[in-house]
Amino acid sequence: MEVDVVEIKPESIGDALVRLRRAKGQLTGVIEAIEDGRDCAEVLTQLAAVSRALDRAGFKIVASGMRYCQQARDNGDEPEMTEQELERLFLALA
Repeated sequence: MEVDVVEIKPESIGDALVRLRRAKGQLTGVIEAIEDGRDCAEVLTQLAAVSRALDRAGFKIVASGMRYCQQARDNGDEPEMTEQELERLFLALA
């Protein structure tokens, strides 16, 4: 099944972009920690933080898509994605 494309605008996802930038910095720290031979527990703690940041950013993006589609319905327009498509994207993150 083909999924319709919904353009992501930075202003529409707000906090998700901040979270992704933070995760990028954390991931760089994880790579450096591994390269420096740091403690396994420290590396895994940082890696878990990166994973949480990515998950939260993904959920924020899906939530933004849900709001966008609901606003389209409220305006009498047909949203670019169906509820089923959004649900599938949400479950892909879970």
